[in-house]
Amino acid sequence: QVQLVESGGGLVQAGASLRLSCAASGITFRNYAVGWFRQAPGKEREFVAVSFRGTHTYYADSVKGRFGIDADNVKNTMYLQMDTLKPEDTGVYYCAAGRAILSSIRNPDAYGYWGQGTQVTVSS
Repeated sequence: QVQLVESGGGLVQAGASLRLSCAASGITFRNYAVGWFRQAPGKEREFVAVSFRGTHTYYADSVKGRFGIDADNVKNTMYLQMDTLKPEDTGVYYCAAGRAILSSIRNPDAYGYWGQGTQVTVSS
């Protein structure tokens, strides 16, 4: 059974950093795309970043250079390091896993497993 549990969200001021965690069970990172998505109130869920089968990482243009993905394969935990946060980064952040192909990694429909989400709020 696949389970994803996010943690690490919070309320911070613009310019601060947060590190989100996604503790995974039932999957092996090298066999899955493990991504981060976010959803702001009244908006659709949007792609943030993904680790594709443990080999390559991809980022949305809006976070490129500020966010980074890394993994602890011993703990089976994926992390999203978020630096220089902006108010527009506010939203619920979700960890997702799926056997997505490369061309679909930015599409939330390509992911079959989701965590419960963690709230990130960035004040100006």
